Amino acid sequence: MSRSAEALMKEAMALPDTERASLIDGLLATLDPEKDADADQAWAMEIERSGVELEQGIVESVAWEEVREKALRMAHADPK
Repeated sequence: MSRSAEALMKEAMALPDTERASLIDGLLATLDPEKDADADQAWAMEIERSGVELEQGIVESVAWEEVREKALRMAHADPK
């Protein structure tokens, strides 16, 4: 990584989570300019389906802290 990229990374890491997420979103969008035309509609349908399942009690929500902790354990698990 170049020095300018390292400096940008250091600045980005100091941003609040929401601003870092926006920055990531913007950067990722530049990597794949040919967006799937149906992606927005597919995500909207998925969000609607998930919301209905939550409202009907089919699924339960999980706190972000619990999800993050589990993901970190899985990422650092020793694959044998």
